[in-house]
Amino acid sequence: MRLYSYWRSTAAYRVRIALNMKGLDYEVVPVHLLEDGGQQHAPDYVALNPSHLVPTLVLDDGTPLTQSLAICEYLDITNPEPPLLPSDPIERAHVKAAALVLAADVHPVNNLRVVQHLEARFGASREDSAEWMRHWTGKGFNALQQMVRDDTPFAFGDAPGFADICLVAQYYNARRWDLDLTPYARLTEIEQNCLALPAFDAARPENQPDAQS
Repeated sequence: MRLYSYWRSTAAYRVRIALNMKGLDYEVVPVHLLEDGGQQHAPDYVALNPSHLVPTLVLDDGTPLTQSLAICEYLDITNPEPPLLPSDPIERAHVKAAALVLAADVHPVNNLRVVQHLEARFGASREDSAEWMRHWTGKGFNALQQMVRDDTPFAFGDAPGFADICLVAQYYNARRWDLDLTPYARLTEIEQNCLALPAFDAARPENQPDAQS
């Protein structure tokens, strides 16, 4: 499999974690979102991902998959151990809801292309953009901290899953944009428990082949 990824992409980070948790072999193909006018806009890449976004996972038979949570769910169905989602329908809905707070509520408005549009179209300064990021991330973290369990090592149990994958990736962005994480002690605890695991550690942005200082 080939994973088209950008080292600092929150969405690509999620998929790297899922692939590592499943113990799957994959080749990282860097797609630099800032160089050459954005390599995600190159025609050969758009043929794989019409949304001009990362990640894209190309299966061994050449089938491209897009959208990080759709990819993670595919991996969970085709490689059921360890599970990323519980089998119980209500528990499954709770875990997916928590994951979507970050993947659907926070991440889309904090995406690189949104910030670029704020700056280019509305004259937002770099600090304006940073405050925008902190505002929406804080909103999501406020909700998420009320949704996760408070009696388990991870968000919903003794092993990490969908919600933990999304949390760790979004925490990377929160630190990058200097969000005060003091109010989110429970979320920070979960993040640290996750990062102690090899699958999460190997997926860190700074451990990627295209990482930059």
